[in-house]
Amino acid sequence: MAAAAPPPLPTTTPELNMDLPTSHPLFTRIRLATRLDVPVIHKMIYQMAVFERLTDLCSATESSLSTTLFSKDNPFESFTVFLIEASTKPFPSSSVAHHPKFTPTHKTLNLDYPISDPELEVFKSSTMEEGVIVAGFVLFFPNYSSFLAKPGFYIEDLFVRESYRRKGLGKMLLSAVARQAVAMGYGRVEWVVLDWNMNAIKFYEEMGATVMQEWRVCRLTGFSRCL
Repeated sequence: MAAAAPPPLPTTTPELNMDLPTSHPLFTRIRLATRLDVPVIHKMIYQMAVFERLTDLCSATESSLSTTLFSKDNPFESFTVFLIEASTKPFPSSSVAHHPKFTPTHKTLNLDYPISDPELEVFKSSTMEEGVIVAGFVLFFPNYSSFLAKPGFYIEDLFVRESYRRKGLGKMLLSAVARQAVAMGYGRVEWVVLDWNMNAIKFYEEMGATVMQEWRVCRLTGFSRCL
């Protein structure tokens, strides 16, 4: 009787590489925009006009934005722009100047997948830091509530570029404006939203905002009848 074949040699189980990252960190920073940021602000305004189907109403130029937004160095008392920037590397601790009323804020997001941004070269930060990209912005200015007898902020634009949406960046920008209002003792923050943009409406309601159905926006663009 033939001898039984010896048992097969045990196979080597490949070792797990515990050094593989389980997430992809994205470092973010919110800072005050300056006149040097006008080119990317202008590009984002146009992208926002395309998204809102309002390109026929968008006549802003880099020159007109530079003149009107940054004619005076008085953020929070006039027109103010926060930029949110993103990088795959941590930001240097003192890479941008602080303002007496605002210190840049930082937050690290742990994403499941790296962000694919086809416009990296177009939206490089004006700070010239390697790998820092402008991902969105919020533009706001003071208004006033006679009922509260307090100033507040009105948000004109809140925009996050397509590659960076659904990552929490819009919430970070809105929260930054709200925190600034609290720090300055202001009464409230207001803005408008297009009635067909249900994703934005849901987002704002989840943030605690009240969508006031009974109010309508009134706008004058030709003043001849009022003069």
